[in-house]
Amino acid sequence: MSHSTWTPTSWKHFPAHQQPPYPDMQALSHITNALSVLPPLVYPAEVERLKSSIAAAARGGGFILQGGDCAERFTDCNEQNITNKMKILLQMSLILTYGARKPVVRLGRIAGQYAKPRSQAQETIEGISYPSYRGDSVNDLAPDQARRVPDPERLTTAYTCSALTLNYIRAMISGGFADLRHAFEWNLHSIEKAEKWKDYRDMVETILDAIHFMESCGVNSHLLDTIDFFTSHEGLLLEYESALTRKDPASGRFYNLGAHMLWIGERTRQLDGAHVEYFRGLANPVGVKIGSNADPEEVTDLIHRLNPTNEAGRVTIITRMGMDRVEKALPPLVCAVKRSGMPVAWSCDPMHGNTRVVGENIKTRAFAHIEAELESCFRIHRHHGTILAGVHFELTGEDVTECTGGAANLQDTDLGKNYVSSCDPRLNYSQSLEMAFLISRLIRQYSLQER
Repeated sequence: MSHSTWTPTSWKHFPAHQQPPYPDMQALSHITNALSVLPPLVYPAEVERLKSSIAAAARGGGFILQGGDCAERFTDCNEQNITNKMKILLQMSLILTYGARKPVVRLGRIAGQYAKPRSQAQETIEGISYPSYRGDSVNDLAPDQARRVPDPERLTTAYTCSALTLNYIRAMISGGFADLRHAFEWNLHSIEKAEKWKDYRDMVETILDAIHFMESCGVNSHLLDTIDFFTSHEGLLLEYESALTRKDPASGRFYNLGAHMLWIGERTRQLDGAHVEYFRGLANPVGVKIGSNADPEEVTDLIHRLNPTNEAGRVTIITRMGMDRVEKALPPLVCAVKRSGMPVAWSCDPMHGNTRVVGENIKTRAFAHIEAELESCFRIHRHHGTILAGVHFELTGEDVTECTGGAANLQDTDLGKNYVSSCDPRLNYSQSLEMAFLISRLIRQYSLQER
């Protein structure tokens, strides 16, 4: 098929990686046809607003905080879990806004992150081989042969849980949950045990004092009542994503209205692959995960394929290289993209390249390694005259023990205390707050150097 001919399903003429081996394709078609006529989850104007915010961040006029669970579970679709995720993201964004003196683009890995790519089709659990768990939208985590078979009915549940999650987030925001005057209400049960609690408390008290002063002077502070909050997930399951794609009658452009932003993973960004073919026709902002082995010229070809009109805010390059490889791999990539003149927003995912395995196949990440890659990215972009516009984290508001280090100095031997992730390890509540203060410091440091 010609690359000039695009439809929401033209990807079917290209090699598609990481797609579940559904045993009943007719059942899959029935489900996706039903999904295609259900109400969209987001609105094109919201998507365009996010795109404008990303473009501003790429110019240094903001900062993108993208974070959330590695993989959402259907059981996460409950009031407490959603509230806790919102609390940590709001607290981190407040720290960044206050410390960096820049608006923060709040972009959750939420309301749709139900699928995960896997390195192997099979995994071994207690000596028995099972089809790999690919996320709740595909199969079940339980080690059961029948429940590990990909089930298209799960796509309907994924849509329902996404809609319910997003509806509750919208209700929270419109109801005043994100009002800065209520910042202490975002505290989670364990915040006073966090090393950065005093810094956070003092910062909030300073902000509240300033708000009260403005209000006593008669200044209208209604803008503090609400925020923009956007959703994102990896656009992995192409049958599902194309079912949620709609043509906007006003502009004639196609939007995936299952999320404000989607990204292409490191395993599915082949230039002539189905994912790039699908994504190139969307009007949404698109993220692309780039690892340390990426060829810089191939990446520039990929950016051009996804954004031939050089639309600002359209493409975000999310590098995920690892502490020990970023110094060598990132500079050639930055130089190639800069030389091309194509507009991109740069983001750093310091999580995925720093995964290690300990004990009996337990994945973890060291806080110090995450910090080191992040600091290297800031410095490299500063050296080459480009801007690190955002960060991309797997994190939670819970007191999990999945990543080592941080102020609590978690060790490998602590991982078994509360390791609950179904896929990859996440920063816990205390580590997330600590990371926000670190990023705030780095933004200030490198912004001062630019003056």
